[in-house]
Amino acid sequence: MSERRHPQVLPGKKPLHTLERYSEADLPTEQGTFHVVVFRDRRDRAEHVALIVGDVCGREGVPVRVHSECLTGEVFGSLKCDCRQQLDRALEFVAQNKCGIVLYLRQEGRGIGLGDKIKAYALQARGMDTYEANRHLGYPDDLRSYDVAAEILRSLAVRSVDLITNNPLKIAGLVDGGIPVRRRIPLSVEHNPHNRDYLKAKQEHSGHLIEMFPDDPDAKAS
Repeated sequence: MSERRHPQVLPGKKPLHTLERYSEADLPTEQGTFHVVVFRDRRDRAEHVALIVGDVCGREGVPVRVHSECLTGEVFGSLKCDCRQQLDRALEFVAQNKCGIVLYLRQEGRGIGLGDKIKAYALQARGMDTYEANRHLGYPDDLRSYDVAAEILRSLAVRSVDLITNNPLKIAGLVDGGIPVRRRIPLSVEHNPHNRDYLKAKQEHSGHLIEMFPDDPDAKAS
């Protein structure tokens, strides 16, 4: 394997100040081999991961997926969300493109944590949607932030990204963090009877650009 460069922060950009580039190694996966870099947050010691393919240093339009942790979907195979499918599709896309980054951020349950996410599931079983359940628990619709993602991308010397997302808040979050988003790459996954209402709620409450439900006249076209 060819020698990799370990890029520094781009001149003129805000330097990395909350994260430590803690460890890295190559990781073979079903989708391909990724160079994994773990960044440790000095504020709370949370560990975030960059899975990298190719040389992204100094490049424009790097395909990037900013993905938040979902233990229930990605480890236990929950059908209540589409997180595992989105992660798999993003890894496949980056591997096939031979250049790109998947950022895995430790922001379980849109930032409310695993325990309260399960409380929200119980409320959903009583008829609330995912956003109503969060509000009932005293949380806003989405507690996630993307400052960590922006810092990681700066530390990897990425000049601009093609963001793999359906979520306009992620685009705004990276732009606010000083990372230019050149274009959006849609991420399409199949729905099932257990996550259909969840996906429709994301469309209605957060403006997610999900292209689905072609047989549903009430669904938004986007």
